[in-house]
Amino acid sequence: MSLKVVSTTAATDEITAKPVLDDPHHPLNQISLKIRDSIFKIHRTFGPGLLESAYEECLFYDLIKNYGLRVERQKILPLQFEELTMANAYKVDFLIEDQILLELKACEKITPIHRAQLLTYMKINKSRLGYIVNFNEKLIKNGIHRFVL
Repeated sequence: MSLKVVSTTAATDEITAKPVLDDPHHPLNQISLKIRDSIFKIHRTFGPGLLESAYEECLFYDLIKNYGLRVERQKILPLQFEELTMANAYKVDFLIEDQILLELKACEKITPIHRAQLLTYMKINKSRLGYIVNFNEKLIKNGIHRFVL
């Protein structure tokens, strides 16, 4: 199976990996707008410097209360390998509308292992869209990284 991945920031938000996601009216893009709006609102309110858990709590609250999204937080997901099923194999920060994976960070910079982790989670979960968000950026647009499979 060949996967083409495009990582972009919120500033450009270009998607070339899957033409169907080029459509701004695609349901995943509509959900993405709500997610990004909430991220910008929280970062505008607090800026960088908080613990990841504080941003997580605020984002969880905002996405449900103000955007009406179905959000599962610290969602434990299974892993299947041949006949082996591991019920508690990995945990994602957010699973939004059963489709979009969101990993939050409050660190100096996003590293290749952060990207690899999200891409692996997306592949295992069969999610087409995922984000890594680093709230520890002066400009949050530089901290939002979008991945498409």
